[in-house]
Amino acid sequence: MTDLLPPARLQHVAANRKTGDAALRVLSADDFATARAEITAWEGYAPTPLISLSHLAARIGVAEIDYKHEGPRFGLGSFKALGGSYAAQRVLQREVARRTGQQVSLADIRNRTYAKEVAQITLVSATDGNHGRSLAWGCQRFGAPCRIYIHAEVSEGRAAAMQELGAEVIRIDGDYDDSVRLAKDEAQSNGRFVVSDTSWPGYAQPPRDVMAGYGVMVQEICEALPQAPTHVFLQGGVGGLAAGVAAALRQFWGDAAPRAVIVEPELAACLFESARTGKATTVSIDAETIMAGLSCGEPSELAWEILVEEAGDFVTIPDSLVGPSVRLLARPLDGDPAVDAGESAVAGLAALIAARKDAALSDKLGLDAGSRVLLIGSEGVTDPEIFARIMQEAEAA
Repeated sequence: MTDLLPPARLQHVAANRKTGDAALRVLSADDFATARAEITAWEGYAPTPLISLSHLAARIGVAEIDYKHEGPRFGLGSFKALGGSYAAQRVLQREVARRTGQQVSLADIRNRTYAKEVAQITLVSATDGNHGRSLAWGCQRFGAPCRIYIHAEVSEGRAAAMQELGAEVIRIDGDYDDSVRLAKDEAQSNGRFVVSDTSWPGYAQPPRDVMAGYGVMVQEICEALPQAPTHVFLQGGVGGLAAGVAAALRQFWGDAAPRAVIVEPELAACLFESARTGKATTVSIDAETIMAGLSCGEPSELAWEILVEEAGDFVTIPDSLVGPSVRLLARPLDGDPAVDAGESAVAGLAALIAARKDAALSDKLGLDAGSRVLLIGSEGVTDPEIFARIMQEAEAA
């Protein structure tokens, strides 16, 4: 076990969980059901693989590791395809209904029944890459103009992928949170509509729709498993993925829902700090993490409302674990299938392996030989150049 990843010390804080019904109230069963009915009707829908890493599980001393591989999702390379596109469709549905005074269905938007009206509605967002790509793809399908803001460190490969889907891409100085603020300000000034995966005071419905879309992934997982996992390791970011998955797992499994462990880069640990302080807390990002999709300094208030009740543990990992974890999936232990994964996809895997090397941390997380762990492989290779560089690092070493 000791040679799988380089030595690393993870920070951990046990959450002071509140009791409540946020997993049922913030995201209702109807929210998830509506998203599932629509998204599974999209052309090209197919469940993504749930991969058993049984040899790795035996190596690190747990009973099971199930890895949900989102790389094939709609050909977009990440779970975000379930969120941004669906939220865009919901924004268009509501705005067309307002402008026409008609009852407008999601199928009407999907089938371009109101193509003329939709073509006059510009949707905008900020992104580290995957959310913007999902939004651009949805806008292309539904016929709406799309404007995407990216920060200075977003790769050219990810920018080009959005442009190829018809989006106008605006690169700014600053970090992800700066791009969120600019997208919001320019949308308000120009009559455009923000489709964000993070919420702020007075803005909650699109992020709620984004998280509802993620429920499709969770439903696929739960239907494939004979029993609930004991643990789920969830990437942080603004919290939308973690909150959406945790809420959907709670609704499906009830009291048997797995223990939720939130994993973040130590360079962008806003949820970790929120757990430490007991309230949603913004952190400054002084250096960008290689896990581009998780480089977020300000948590989503809507997501935090769920996580403060559902998440029991928060850990941070150093960037030094990312490359080796990507390579471990691509060149797995004998008997396990190979998986090509992006940088943000491996956060949970890295944290799990590192935790099993640390007896004290394993004990804090309740990990033992009987643990059945679910990992969300949130993206495939969304930037081939970065993936190739990561794979070449081992050869150079």
